[in-house]
Amino acid sequence: MKKIIILLISFCLSGFLQAQTPQTTNKPDRVNWFQDLGFGMFIHWNVDGTLGAVISHSLAGASDEYAEKYFSELLKYFNPEKFNPTSWAKLAKLAGMKYVVFTTKHHSGFCMWDTKTTTFNVMNTPFKRDITKEIVAAYRKEGIAIGLYFSPEDFLYFYQNKIPLGRLQHPQHYPANNAGLMEYDKKQLKELFTNYGKIDILFIDGPGDGLREYAWSFNPDLVITRDLMKTPEQNTPNEALPRPWEACYTMGTDWGYKPTNDSHKSGTQVINMLTEIRAKGGNFLMNIGPKPDGEIQIEQESILQEVALWNFANSEAIYKVKPLPVIREENVWYTQSNDEKYIYATVTRHSPDDWKYGDRKAFVLTHIEGNEKTKVSILGYKSELVEYKKDFDAKTYVAPTSIGLVISAVNGQRFYTNNKWPNAIVLKIENAKFRKLNALKSTQSVIDGAK
Repeated sequence: MKKIIILLISFCLSGFLQAQTPQTTNKPDRVNWFQDLGFGMFIHWNVDGTLGAVISHSLAGASDEYAEKYFSELLKYFNPEKFNPTSWAKLAKLAGMKYVVFTTKHHSGFCMWDTKTTTFNVMNTPFKRDITKEIVAAYRKEGIAIGLYFSPEDFLYFYQNKIPLGRLQHPQHYPANNAGLMEYDKKQLKELFTNYGKIDILFIDGPGDGLREYAWSFNPDLVITRDLMKTPEQNTPNEALPRPWEACYTMGTDWGYKPTNDSHKSGTQVINMLTEIRAKGGNFLMNIGPKPDGEIQIEQESILQEVALWNFANSEAIYKVKPLPVIREENVWYTQSNDEKYIYATVTRHSPDDWKYGDRKAFVLTHIEGNEKTKVSILGYKSELVEYKKDFDAKTYVAPTSIGLVISAVNGQRFYTNNKWPNAIVLKIENAKFRKLNALKSTQSVIDGAK
């Protein structure tokens, strides 16, 4: 009996101490969950989207006259009458995006929700609707994880309190040094974490000391990305980074809507970026910048449609995967299923001529060791027939050799009428493994001996 009582006391004390210990990092199981999401939609939208200016940053270093005009006049023009979050969410889901991160408040201080902390918010525009509420509801209905972007820095607060307008250039730009700003930010976070259901992800774009812990007090399962993870913008590291990490990219050259002088990436570029980022163990957060009327730009919608078609056939190589010790061989990028049953070799192409429709191509994957049970298939294609070709051998051949896994395969899936689909083809490899360093040295010996 005494032992039982002691055990109960120990259990209760352990729980009490655990409850008293403040959370300092993301929970490991939630990090794993986040890594498996793989691909997300970033949405940058702000009151200055009506002008097509760089989001918020035109205020940095601005004159008093410009700032006053920004804070007093732009509210009058924000009226996205064609805003349809349901269509956005359905397109994101079709494209394979598993989470969304929406800019509830960018650095300007304009709030995209019904806040009681400031009049500089969406409810005081002609639109008069809680955009955050509608976006959260639409994406949640599609089964997409909900993430919120939040800027601790606030140009409106700085302007009202006579603090120079800039980013991390003055001690008062940091909430930890500015009690008033810290209280202001916490009131806003409380609204966001209590009025919109469970939030899965928080992107803190600025100094998060004191705010991380406050956010976790509402939801300990919350995954905080920026502020705790590496989140490079507009670039991908040359090598795999320690997980977790997230690459953030625009489709054009700006985060918000840019009406002129903006060149967009091609669908092929975006698909190749997704392939590379996942091979390096990262998540890919791809941005859209809605137009002033609330629609997604046609260029960005078209890119997402192309990604959707590719992902429809090849999503298995993108989700619930991890990087191999060697991430690529020339234009072939590797991922491995979390259970290590499959290796995916994604063959990227920059034009349809790199591996033409109906053509056979041979590969030697020097980093993959096969055996008599090794099988290779093409995601989305059965390798039996090529349309309109009679008596054509479309079978995939596999041979484990001393210099690596040799594969001969046909590109036979028809996505475009003109057979000019330019995007990556994925080889799914089962019953194979990564070749160790000594095996690779042996391979090099064979190659050297053949010279």
